Amino acid sequence: MQSEEIEIVVIEDEEDILELLEYHLNKAGYAVTGFLSTDRVEQFLEEETPALMIVDRNLPGVEGSDFVAHLRRLGYDIPVIFLTAKDRESDLERGFRVGGDDYMTKPFSYKELLLRVEALLRRSGVRQSDKIKYRDMVLDPKRHRLTVEGKEIPLSRLEFKLLYTFVTHPNRVLERDFLREEVWKERGDDFHDKTINVALNRLKKKIDPDGTKSYIVPVWGVGYKLA
Repeated sequence: MQSEEIEIVVIEDEEDILELLEYHLNKAGYAVTGFLSTDRVEQFLEEETPALMIVDRNLPGVEGSDFVAHLRRLGYDIPVIFLTAKDRESDLERGFRVGGDDYMTKPFSYKELLLRVEALLRRSGVRQSDKIKYRDMVLDPKRHRLTVEGKEIPLSRLEFKLLYTFVTHPNRVLERDFLREEVWKERGDDFHDKTINVALNRLKKKIDPDGTKSYIVPVWGVGYKLA
């Protein structure tokens, strides 16, 4: 049995399939929150930190892959398994390119789905509760929490991902292109460097409001690094 703390979100517009998914995942020991559409998912994600999402591609109002692409742009890096009747190679490619981590076509085996869930959770390190310490900062990746000198500092998911990227690459100068792809999952020319500047400035004001610690410093003409 898995820990009840491991929560999985399922977005599936066919109620009978959603109920079966909830049944099998609950039986395997996971905590499950199901949605028939994407309407309330973003609000839920602002308050909860699920370990994984299972998303149908054919959803009312929005295509599942478009919704996941939207979440990636907002900074959510929750692992995603797509469920869909779309089995063309181009559909599969689209699913992976927008940020999907695995893909199952309908009809599918619930046993196989559970094995894929287990494997993806293992790869994403969701069971690793070790915290990351850097100077007087402690990051808890599982709960997306940061403390500085023992005081909890509230960060948005994107801000936490940005800081996490720096502390997991402590000896490297991070170029803007790397940050853009790693944090925002963007590769196109439509992305503006100003977006990185704004996010970094907001992050630095939260973790170093007096501007005395200089956790992250610019390397002119290259990018940024941990000081």
